[in-house]
Amino acid sequence: MHGIAHQPSMFDLVDEPTLGQLEDRVQRTTLTRGAWVDHLPAWVDGSESILETLLGDIGWRAERREMYEREVDVPRLLRWYDVGEELPHPLLTEARERLTAYYAEELREPFVTTGMCLYRDGRDSVAWHGDTTGRSSSQDTLVAIVSFGSPRPLMLRPRGGGGDTLRFPLGHGDLVVMGGSCQRTWEHAIPKTAKKVGPRVSVQFRPVGVS
Repeated sequence: MHGIAHQPSMFDLVDEPTLGQLEDRVQRTTLTRGAWVDHLPAWVDGSESILETLLGDIGWRAERREMYEREVDVPRLLRWYDVGEELPHPLLTEARERLTAYYAEELREPFVTTGMCLYRDGRDSVAWHGDTTGRSSSQDTLVAIVSFGSPRPLMLRPRGGGGDTLRFPLGHGDLVVMGGSCQRTWEHAIPKTAKKVGPRVSVQFRPVGVS
């Protein structure tokens, strides 16, 4: 796949990307039925070089899936890094290790896999769902997401209805972590938008057996 063109921004002024502090900065929102969400804006500082790497030829693939008795294009590009597979930028490996250490008491195991989604523009999206393939269908777990590129909102709502829909704005270098029963009892989505937006890459860290 050819790289996705994007316009230079204020982030080009920072040379080397760095991770900020997690302690005393992460803000937790307690949800219902044992679910919670942590949010930390601008955890990655100077993240433009990471975005440039991720928009390059790192093995992005397009998929088609069955929906309503017909096969349709998945409205985003995907890349999966399995256990032990080298990530395309060293700061992503550092981020995964830092998150494993920070959430050690709650997670009790490391983040080991990394999934990535490329939202090329406002037409790309992900429908309401929970990450319930594997152990997360029956066990509490954590999924940590670091966002790079144009801001898009992460929406959350209780599974089955009966509650308010929450909105977490995810911008360049922002971190969000869904924990507890969140994957089983809540759903999340990135909706389409008619606004003119540039590409965004979502980097998702998971423990083994969660997808």
